[in-house]
Amino acid sequence: MTSLTATSSTSIPGTSAIRAGVAMLAVFAFALSYDALRQMAVAIHIRGLLTYAFPLVIDGFIAIGVGALLMLRTAPTRSRVYVWALVGAATVTSIWANALHAVRLNQQIRPGSGLRLDDRTVGALSAIAPLALAGAVHLYIVIRRHPAARRPVPAELMATDVAHIPTDVARDAADVASGAGHVAEAPASSTAAQAHTLGEVSAERLAIARTAPLGRGGHASRRHIESTFRARGLTIGRTEADQLKDVLQVELDEADSQQHTETSASNADPA
Repeated sequence: MTSLTATSSTSIPGTSAIRAGVAMLAVFAFALSYDALRQMAVAIHIRGLLTYAFPLVIDGFIAIGVGALLMLRTAPTRSRVYVWALVGAATVTSIWANALHAVRLNQQIRPGSGLRLDDRTVGALSAIAPLALAGAVHLYIVIRRHPAARRPVPAELMATDVAHIPTDVARDAADVASGAGHVAEAPASSTAAQAHTLGEVSAERLAIARTAPLGRGGHASRRHIESTFRARGLTIGRTEADQLKDVLQVELDEADSQQHTETSASNADPA
């Protein structure tokens, strides 16, 4: 029986603490920016409870936009530029509103009433909160996508298993018309290549690769395999993607060969 070991993850010490710290940073940055933006909502005469929604529209859009940028890493350039423009506009708006809020309040402080900074310094410091919010959201999503360092554990095929791999992978029905037995044999090199490649990939990741759409001509596509893994938040290198593509292509070729054999046998049946 084939012994396959899936790729294992080695946990990095402190990963959970880092995630919690980044999440808290995002919450505090949002709270600071929220307070300033809500006061700006009052200043622009937004009424009642709607003043609480105004900060959510701006800073909430920043958080969602940063996540969308990471999800669209493989999207066309036009789509990514569009999202970047929206996130940039929301970030600039939040920074400008926070800075304006701080500067106006700073101008109302009477001389001699305590520490008083110049307007430029106050505006610059007030921009930290929205920038920290966008940065914290980005860091958290990146950490979630790459939670641990992956250590590949090579899967091995036992010698006894290799000996039992059949050399005929497409032995099918007899040729009734000629009366001679027809045996469809897959090339030995194809079977050997499949056995070698299976020893280098995990069954779990191979199952994920099988869900990738096929490429041109119904062939396995490395690009589609990479996109499928990244859509699930998983990392994959070019070498591994090529190995998975080769295994899938062998499976597709064998399926086509078997289907062709069955069709030929069915056409040759006088019934």
